[in-house]
This record gives sequence, C-alpha cells and structure tokens, in this order.
Amino acid sequence: MSSENAVGVVVGVGASSGVAEQEVRELIAAALAEAELPVGTVRLLATVEARAGEPGLLGAARELGVPLVGHPAAALAAVPVPSPSGEVLDAVGTASVAEAAALLGGGELLVGKRKSARSTVAVATLPSHDLRHHGDAEVRDANLVDLAVNVRTGTPPQWLRSALADTLGELAAYPEQTTARAAVAARHRRPVEEVLLTSGAAEAFVLLARTLRPQHAVVVHPQFTEPEAALRDAGIPVHRVLLRAADGFRLTAGAVPEQADLVVIGNPTNPTSVLHPAAVLAELARPGRTLVVDEAFMDTVPGETESLASLSDLPGRVVVLRSLTKTWGLAGLRIGYVLGPAPLIAELGAAQPLWPVSTPALRAAELCSGERALTEAEAAAAELTAHRAHLLGALAGFPSLRVHGEPAASFVLIELPQADRVRDRLRAEGFAVRRGDTFPGLGPDWLRIAVRAPQTTDAFVAALRRVLGDTP
Repeated sequence: MSSENAVGVVVGVGASSGVAEQEVRELIAAALAEAELPVGTVRLLATVEARAGEPGLLGAARELGVPLVGHPAAALAAVPVPSPSGEVLDAVGTASVAEAAALLGGGELLVGKRKSARSTVAVATLPSHDLRHHGDAEVRDANLVDLAVNVRTGTPPQWLRSALADTLGELAAYPEQTTARAAVAARHRRPVEEVLLTSGAAEAFVLLARTLRPQHAVVVHPQFTEPEAALRDAGIPVHRVLLRAADGFRLTAGAVPEQADLVVIGNPTNPTSVLHPAAVLAELARPGRTLVVDEAFMDTVPGETESLASLSDLPGRVVVLRSLTKTWGLAGLRIGYVLGPAPLIAELGAAQPLWPVSTPALRAAELCSGERALTEAEAAAAELTAHRAHLLGALAGFPSLRVHGEPAASFVLIELPQADRVRDRLRAEGFAVRRGDTFPGLGPDWLRIAVRAPQTTDAFVAALRRVLGDTP
C-alpha cells in the first residue's frame, strides 16, 4: 500500500517480558518500511492485555505518539491469523498476538508477523468507513418508500405541530431555556443542573469530543458513527471494540479494555437494534472513566426498561444522550439533551455557543417531556413492538437471510449475501433501505430496515422476494 492511499494503520505487537523499547521501535520501523508506509500512518499499537504494561511497548507507543491498547487474550484468540503458533497459544492464549491484535478491528493485513529476538509485529489497515453517511442519503432526491430512516411515520403529531406553530410569534425574542430544561429534568427525576439541552444529539457528541481529553477513547461498534467522527475531528485517537454477530452483538466480559477512560455505546444500538441490559452497562462505569450511553432510541422500548437516564449514583461520570428526533419526527428541528454530573454539564454548556437551541425546539423539549407525550410515546412503542414482530416473521421466510440477536428498536439489521446488490435492486422496486457497510464491524452483506406498519412491510417483503427470487 502506498503512503498516499493509507488512511491509517494499527501495529500489532507481541513481546516477551522485559523487551527493550529500542528493539520494538526498530522492528516496527522495518515493518512499516516493508509496507512503504510513513510512521505518521500509525494510529495505535495493540497487544495482549497481559503485555499492555510493558515499559518497552509503552515507550514505543509514546515515541510514536499513539495509544497502546491491550486486548483480552480470549478476544484475540477468536481472530483467524495466517501465522498461528502453538507455542504462543499455550503461553498467552492466542495463536499470534501481533497478527490477531492488528486484525481485531477488521482491517486488512499489510505485513504479516515479523520477528526480532524478543518481539513480533504485524501491520493492518484500520477499516475505512464513511462515518458521515446516514440513512437520509438513501432517500434524498428519490421517490422511494423510506425504510432507511428511523423516524416514526406520521410525525410530528398534529397537537405538536400546532404548538410549534404557536411559537412563531415569539421568534423576535431570544430563546429562554428555563421551562424546557425544568421539564426534561422532571421527566428523568434529576436536578436541573444535570440537564443540558442541545441542537440534536449530534451536537452533544461534538461537545463531548471538544471538552473531554481522553487518553484511551473506546467506541463500541457497530453503532451510530457520529461519536467516532466527532472524536477523530477533535484529534482524539479512537479504539474500536467490535461486537460480534456470533454473540448477537451483545457485550461480552472483558470486551472493553480496562484502561479505557472514555467509553461510548448505544442502547438500544443503531444499527444492530440490540438492547443491552442496564446492569451490564452499569458495570462499565468506574472512577476515572466517562461512560457515554446514546439512548436516542430508548423511547422506542416499552417502559424504557434498560435506561440509565434516571441513575446518577454510578461510579465515575455517566452521561446519557437523548434525542426527540425519532419518535416525534423532529429531525429538522434539531433538539436533544444530555444528562450527566452537574460539573461536566457545566463544562459542556460553556463550550456551546450562545442560544444553541431555538424557541420552537425548546417548546418541543418541554411538551415531549410531559405526561401527554409520554403516554403517546408508550403507546407508539407498544405498536412498534407488534409491527417489528410482523417484519421479523416475514423475514424468517427467507432462507438466505439472517437476523442476529433480538431486535428491540425501530429497525432490524439483516445479513444477506451480496446485500449491496440487493439494495440497488430494491431501489428499482421502489424501496430504500440503509446500507450497512458504513458501520465499523459490518460490511457489504448487511442492511438495516426500518420497522413500518404491516401493509408497508408486506409490500416490501413482496419486493424482496422478487429481488431474491425466493418462493413462499
């Protein structure tokens, strides 16, 4: 790979105890030279957890100006490697530390295992994904049935439209947040000082990236890509933890490195639709760590059963992000909010421009936190559950298609051979679905499908059957 085409690489490193920093640096330099890569393309060093504290490896990472990541041996053991060693497997629990650590993120191996006296290295690409591609791009300028965007159809409801229209007479005055902020705080039973209103949840990711200076930022994928994009834009290296389809895209013990001081995860997660138990997420909280949970789709879950939004007594800093976009159809209005410790909320607020949320958006935040809206949202979540069951039942009739895990949100992720081609043919049939290959951890064989009413689902399934040539 030539340097002009390199978007970043990860160097996997295996080492014996006490390895010298100079030896590691020289071996890394030789491997990069073999691949014709400049040192500046290295984004992180990765090794087995048991070696993450080695002074020689830490020194090499420090010299390169990149983080050193330690992966659990069990995670590395699950990665197929081209140069396995039974001796290494017996010693540390994985057949090749260097190659497995380099490949764990799902990239392409550029330089296989290279050895020195006390260390090994391998070089792999970081997977290149279009982190700024979103579902709206699938339906823009096209007359298609929208199964790509996860916004509830028929929204905003008329009562909300009328209330928003009534704010037009107030636009000469600057926005005033007191009432809206108090309504959100009451909705989640938290002090007002623990609430920050934002111009959509996406602004919150930018504020967090600009305010926090983590040394080891972890984003759990596959998930919404804006958190990683915001961190990278702020110059913060990102370590990806990739959940596996074989595990139903659920968190497994030890998946998140212990040294992570920032962890970002969605719940329920976009695009996998997996709902992680609140107790499992709470275990990720600890002193010295900021845990960010993106709950943009939590109000699609009846009872919001696994939410952390009302919890403020977990160790470390726990931040919950919410959006009013999905259930209320307010993507164009840009309104969301952050819940977290008051000192951090104050820091994030100081990074905002003046009057960041418009008067109509503040009115939406107030009304959508009230009893009428919460009752309607709960009814919509129950209806969605039935509609999702209808979609899953229909998809079960396709032998070439697979759904991993238990979908819990307003969309379903499917694995399908040559899904990228199927997506194009579905467009010709009049249906837009969300491509999956822009999500880290997924590839061209994945599609995300929004849950719609049974009539729309049945028409889509008929089109899918025509495309695949399956018979009932």
